[in-house]
Amino acid sequence: MSLAVIYSRAQLGIQAPLVSVEVHLANGLPALSIVGLPETAVRESKDRVRSALLNSGFEFPARRITINLAPAELPKQGGRYDLAIALGILAASGQVPLEPLPSYEFVAELALSGATRPVQGVLSSAIAATGSGRQLICAPDNGREASLGGPESVRCASHLLDACKQLHEPATLPLVMSAKPSIRTADIPDLRDVRGQQQARRALEVAAAGAHSMLLTGPPGTGKTLLASRLPGLLPELSDGEALEAASVAVISSTGFEPQRWKQRPFRAPHHTASAVALAGGGSTPRPGEISLAHQGVLFLDELPEFQRQALEVLREPLETGHVTISRASRQTIFPARFQLVAAMNPCPCGYFGEPEGRCHCTADQVQRYRQRISGPLLDRIDLQVNMPRIPWQQLQAPPGEDSYTVRQRVVQARHLQASRGALNARLSLDEMHTHCTLDQNQRHLLETAVNRFGLSPRAVHRILKVSRTIADLAGEQRVADQHLQEAIGYRCMDKTAAPA
Repeated sequence: MSLAVIYSRAQLGIQAPLVSVEVHLANGLPALSIVGLPETAVRESKDRVRSALLNSGFEFPARRITINLAPAELPKQGGRYDLAIALGILAASGQVPLEPLPSYEFVAELALSGATRPVQGVLSSAIAATGSGRQLICAPDNGREASLGGPESVRCASHLLDACKQLHEPATLPLVMSAKPSIRTADIPDLRDVRGQQQARRALEVAAAGAHSMLLTGPPGTGKTLLASRLPGLLPELSDGEALEAASVAVISSTGFEPQRWKQRPFRAPHHTASAVALAGGGSTPRPGEISLAHQGVLFLDELPEFQRQALEVLREPLETGHVTISRASRQTIFPARFQLVAAMNPCPCGYFGEPEGRCHCTADQVQRYRQRISGPLLDRIDLQVNMPRIPWQQLQAPPGEDSYTVRQRVVQARHLQASRGALNARLSLDEMHTHCTLDQNQRHLLETAVNRFGLSPRAVHRILKVSRTIADLAGEQRVADQHLQEAIGYRCMDKTAAPA
């Protein structure tokens, strides 16, 4: 038979759409053509495949070979289809059997010698292949990554000949057993290092328990960055599904996936010179930005007003939706972006506004312009806004407070309560919020007073209710009490009370 169909996977964001590699051999002058929207690296695969077949001892058919990569409207990039194309040619020319092909998917680049080489994004291909009930054959260097997404359904072929033997004798290549990397916790910063700042430490615990966003404001050197870097140590480790999502984003980035960080929450801290594309992602071939690399983890923006206004505005929709859409003329790519935002800023351009020594000489207009670099809609989406004053010398010499492990136990317990209700408090829908954040008459009057005094928006009111629910969860209470609501209002309105006149 002169027609063979073999399966592979494309790379589209963190998705791995199925690609059918159809190979047809016809009579006529010897030629090889690849159709189906191949890009340059895919068109060049015909030269790599020809050399790989000849150097592996196979016959390259002296016929007219047509290779179709379907679906045609899906862009094809890279050398990930080399192994599938080579095996398709061998199957169409009768040099390997056709019958086993529907049970496998092939993703690997070929060297001229026939050896296989790793490609980017195999984890997504392994997840998709496992879901389709087929086994994935890839290069050995991709085996550990692929085994995370395809337990007991991944085989590694170091050479084209190994893949051919697998088609002749199905038990030739052993399955790659999934070995989850051990989690290293020694390099995670501990909350014990933070001295003083009890209110900010408490706010950090609340933020961790309910996945709330947070803004820290204070003079230089008061521990804003130190405190923010301790947040990942308070969060529970990722579930298997969450870890796969985070790893699927990491493997297609420039840094790649670090197996030793398996199930650890990502912590991304881009410099304030980062552009909007660096934060949101983009490029001619869309790649994830910082907000996607922080998926299921923490995005820390230090010196918040120093970021470009356009860069900060790209955060608004992902904070609400949990994903970002990169649009190009030919297609759209959706990346997950369910991150927890923690930002830090000084209270004024010089950083010393409100200091008792009178070190600040900024005018009210300068302070106002500095703070207006952050738009109101973005500030309205930040749940906790905390002031961090300078710490007295006596507090710096005080014994250390609770460590991350102790606080994390309370955070995990609070999150278990939220899981029983179906969602983390920061992600409650309006119906869920009205069900779980009910207030009595006195509490509604207290909230109304705060709304009228500070000019709070309906979104701000909803976020106050969600934070108060988190505080109640930390206390193990079924209902939101007065002190829980008061504390939540304090976090929301603290920065407003410190604003210059």
